[in-house]
Amino acid sequence: MSHAVHGPLTFLVLTGSRRADSLNTRLARLARNAVDAGGASADLVSVKDFAVPDYDGDRERSDGIPDGAERFRQRLEQAHALVIASPEYNASVPGVLKNLIDWTSRFRPQPFNELQTLLMSASPSMVGGNRGLWALRVPLEHLGSRVYPDMFSLASAHTALDGEGQIADPTLRARFEANVRNFMSLVEATTHYPCVKQAWVEYLGEQPDPATDRTQSATHPVTADPAPRPA
Repeated sequence: MSHAVHGPLTFLVLTGSRRADSLNTRLARLARNAVDAGGASADLVSVKDFAVPDYDGDRERSDGIPDGAERFRQRLEQAHALVIASPEYNASVPGVLKNLIDWTSRFRPQPFNELQTLLMSASPSMVGGNRGLWALRVPLEHLGSRVYPDMFSLASAHTALDGEGQIADPTLRARFEANVRNFMSLVEATTHYPCVKQAWVEYLGEQPDPATDRTQSATHPVTADPAPRPA
């Protein structure tokens, strides 16, 4: 992937686990390395870097949106795309990750809208955490994220990753690297060569109701002026 004209793209790589050396944190490191190898810039972060309380509408009205969500919003706004390596908890999304998404979605402009996103997971199970990724797609796509169709799930990850943190099987490793590479090509194309009009998160056919609005035009307090996503 060449960036001689436009300069390197920036990818925010988020691990949905709080543990420093969890399987998904190790997978996120591999994603960061693959992005770097593809000529782009990767910023590796964890959900624990953006601590927020449980979402509470009363707390939001009295205290505003917490600092952790504001920091995450800023990182999203600075990136061209998002990569999430998420554990699977009881066949669904980790609560700490969903809670961060819920808080951050309260900003306007809504930072997930039109954000290119790649999902991946690692698990000791035979399905590799894939059920959790399907659950994670729902809120992200509802918020307008362009979630890449090809998700990557590493089954039996406790043995699939070798002592150096690499995917031991060469075929699986090649598939993982190709998936990241193809996603990067899509991000480059949509960033530098847009060919579609701005998407609506929801189209109601009328002026949205502020009580249910999820579009960019909504009025909502923010703690700082949001910057446009880099071009």
